[in-house]
Amino acid sequence: MCIRDRFYAELNELFTRELSEDGYSGVEVRQTPARHEIIIRATRTQNVLGDKGRRIRELTAVVQKRFGFIAGSVELYAEKVMHRGLCAVAQAESLKFKLLGGLAVRRACYGILRYVMESGAQGVEVIVSGKLRAQRAKAMKFADGYMIK
Repeated sequence: MCIRDRFYAELNELFTRELSEDGYSGVEVRQTPARHEIIIRATRTQNVLGDKGRRIRELTAVVQKRFGFIAGSVELYAEKVMHRGLCAVAQAESLKFKLLGGLAVRRACYGILRYVMESGAQGVEVIVSGKLRAQRAKAMKFADGYMIK
């Protein structure tokens, strides 16, 4: 595995753990000779920034320490996901929190389907698998619109 890919994977894992409640949906790394620009995509950017930019400064310090960057060579930016309904990662996180909150599986999935279709998607499919109600694990598929198979 390439070093750059491992860096990206570890960075993505760090932000997924840290920013899951804030609608984290991806990271982009831009490298210039002077510094690294890390752009965090999230649905709620104000929560990523924190009070007066405190949280993003903390995240910058964590990234610098973890990956051994020189102080001031890393810049973190928060970018808002423009079409939240069309972002699969954001919808998966939304479904996760609905299910953890105790909402019924079918109701949560149909809510996601409706929201995605109202956002302008041509088609959507949601697959939930595991122990849904009973001990026996199974998979449920929910689909709407036009899907190419």
